[in-house]
Amino acid sequence: MPMGSMGAEPYVVFGYGSLIFKPPPHVIAQDPGYLKGYVRRFAQMSHDHRGTPENPGRAVTLVHKEDWDAFSGSDPFPDDDVVWGIAYTIDPTYEKEVREYLDYREKDGYTLETLDVYGMKDGAEIVVKHNAHCYVGHNDNPSFIGSEPIDALAKKIWQSVGPSGRNKDYLYELSAAVKRLAPESHDSHLFALETKCRELDAQYGDHDEKQAALGSS
Repeated sequence: MPMGSMGAEPYVVFGYGSLIFKPPPHVIAQDPGYLKGYVRRFAQMSHDHRGTPENPGRAVTLVHKEDWDAFSGSDPFPDDDVVWGIAYTIDPTYEKEVREYLDYREKDGYTLETLDVYGMKDGAEIVVKHNAHCYVGHNDNPSFIGSEPIDALAKKIWQSVGPSGRNKDYLYELSAAVKRLAPESHDSHLFALETKCRELDAQYGDHDEKQAALGSS
């Protein structure tokens, strides 16, 4: 039976990864917007969705820009500091159910934080949602892998497969969703990875057995 609301304020969760193209249940409103001062990076190992414990794939996480700069001096995209996504308002009747669903879905090293989501109105920047909830993989969690060379990262994503499907499909869906959401977005890391993975598609073909062959090379 549906549970009552856990608090007076509506429960809002900000999606910046798979939640953009696979939203949570019981959404009653969704507001596109962006975060300031963060980067979105494929810096989190995925043991349970787009990889396995033996061969983890990669998933995106948020990192404060200054923190990322401190431990990734080789980052080729130093100017990325705006992350587009969607703020989902959840039906209060199902808040507890959705919280539990998301806690389980994001269990592989993610921590819940609250932050402000921004947008534009009449040419001026506004706060779309105050204190939206967001799952972030801090750099001290066991699944955080940090900055990897872009070619090696693309190869890892291209060859990885997990219970939720191929890692590269996660990348492709996320990239397409961000482009639809904000055509003006300059998410250079995300789009560069897509380009490199599609180059691997063109070189090796779009077949699982060839992905496995590349992975064993």
